[in-house]
Amino acid sequence: MTSSCNGTLFVVTGPSGAGKSTVISKYLTENKDVFFSVSATTRSQRIHEQNGVDYYFIKRSEFEKMLSEDKFLEHAEYVGNLYGTPSEPVFDAINKGHDVILQIEVTGALSVRKKCPDAVLIFIVPPSFSALELRLKGRGTEPDEIIRKRLEKAKTEYKAADLFDFIVVNSDVENGANELKTIIDAEKLKTKKRRNFIEV
Repeated sequence: MTSSCNGTLFVVTGPSGAGKSTVISKYLTENKDVFFSVSATTRSQRIHEQNGVDYYFIKRSEFEKMLSEDKFLEHAEYVGNLYGTPSEPVFDAINKGHDVILQIEVTGALSVRKKCPDAVLIFIVPPSFSALELRLKGRGTEPDEIIRKRLEKAKTEYKAADLFDFIVVNSDVENGANELKTIIDAEKLKTKKRRNFIEV
């Protein structure tokens, strides 16, 4: 993925409740030339989610079959559910010169860095940890015990933020999307992406 004709892989993560999906969706409505990689998961589909758009919602047995066939770029278990990134569509898009946004959890993001050293890792957070708690409770989709587990997990994930290239503060969706756009636009201006302009 070092060739100037290839796209860049942007790996977006953050704790549950940070607003990753909302920020990415806002960005994609105004930037149609970026490929969004849809992850697979064994967790239940939420009311507002669409299969094949937000995630591929599959049974655990199907996920494990894909895993045995080495069809994931990364995979991880999070709060009792499996998540994974089908590798083929990601590399196809990058090799065709498209930038790719991959939304996954923190452990998966760090494992992608090992396989794709040129990947750009972005950590999304709300303006405070108390705001994160309010967002999780405000969903109204999960019992208190699950929310408690997500908050405990978030504390661990925050400690990994120093391993990421950028931090986006999602104070509101407009600001979050603008910060994401700034990062993606800046990456396109790097020397390795513009060597064709300095050929003599």
